[in-house]
Amino acid sequence: MKIAIEGCMHGDLDNVYKTIQHHEQIHNTKVDLLLCCGDFQAVRNEKDMDSLNVPRKYREMKSFWKYYSGQEVAPIPTIFIGGNHEASNYLWELYYGGWAATNIYFLGFAGVVKFGDVRIGGLSGIYKERHYRSGHFERPPYNESTIRSVYYVREYDVQKLLQLEEPLDIFLSHDWPVGITDYGDSEALMRQKPYFRQEIEEKTLGSKPAALLLEKLKPRYWFSAHLHCKFAAAVQHGDDGSVTKFLALDKCLPGKKFLQIIEIESEPGPFEVLYDEEWLAITRKFNSIFPLTRRYANFSTAGTIQESREWVRKKLEERQFKPFEFARTVPAYNPSQRIFDSIPEIPQNPQTLSLLELLGLPYLLDSSPVTGERTEIPASPAPSDLPTYDSEEILIDDIDEIEEIEEAKADDPTRDEA
Repeated sequence: MKIAIEGCMHGDLDNVYKTIQHHEQIHNTKVDLLLCCGDFQAVRNEKDMDSLNVPRKYREMKSFWKYYSGQEVAPIPTIFIGGNHEASNYLWELYYGGWAATNIYFLGFAGVVKFGDVRIGGLSGIYKERHYRSGHFERPPYNESTIRSVYYVREYDVQKLLQLEEPLDIFLSHDWPVGITDYGDSEALMRQKPYFRQEIEEKTLGSKPAALLLEKLKPRYWFSAHLHCKFAAAVQHGDDGSVTKFLALDKCLPGKKFLQIIEIESEPGPFEVLYDEEWLAITRKFNSIFPLTRRYANFSTAGTIQESREWVRKKLEERQFKPFEFARTVPAYNPSQRIFDSIPEIPQNPQTLSLLELLGLPYLLDSSPVTGERTEIPASPAPSDLPTYDSEEILIDDIDEIEEIEEAKADDPTRDEA
């Protein structure tokens, strides 16, 4: 199986697919799957821009809306995770994972699927310590605080992934596992990105939860993005001697190293995305402690996974393990007219409803962020003009802003850092 790995998509699906098709033509080969490591930007229409945490100067419709509307269909099966520049309102609809468009699958805030017999896991978002133990309290419409905090990794999702016992072939994260630079050419990295030096030396560059998952899960491959550079490493695990090959890639721009194609052993095709039995058993057991306010989850009451394993297997066999079909929940962008109809802030995505019904679970994504009780959230007109950030207000986790500062300093060495 040939798999293309892409770093930060930034909504530029057209160019990524064209690059892969060019590779296929000149090498007379066929790529079976595309994996994207975050900042996918599944922006469906103008209103989704209100949930995209980027400075106004970076806000563009890009090309995802064409795939959402059906004007275009992804030529290659695509699986992605979320980063820190996402249409977070849409990803929240698909918290458990699902088709964001035909042939484009979102792994969820955390998730595992199979593609053929290749098992792929992922964790969306980036790590911020002070939000790690919080519940998922953010709901659209987001304010100046929650538009950022919604994409911070939560302990609840990491704990679910830590329950996995069966081996993973591939894992995706947006930010890098902390300490991964010890296993590659960190000196070359610091020459390329000198402003990483302090964090590398202090061992604070990256995500602590991702490092925990790397140590526990030991996947054959781990792919990341976020820091806008290519970096390779090989981590040998001490207990069994297995090795995880790590690769981070850049964003999709001319001259950037944003794409890598690998070949991995697999059963013969055709291949398709399938639900993972163990993961859905974990999801079913952990849903009773899903933290939907600022309070953290009580993991002692989650129960054992094996209890629900057989029950989940029977349910999945009835569907032949196939995910529920893609369904549009809001109008797609139309270049010839703007959307003025009222759109619910949190549409109940039919895929999510069907999956929860399959697992015998309640729908909780519209619960009150204060009480945790389900509440009706009124629709608001679209598009809305919420206040956005000036570029100098962006936090340090925004690598685009860091790069702009460094490029400006290179052009004018006397310029003070903003």
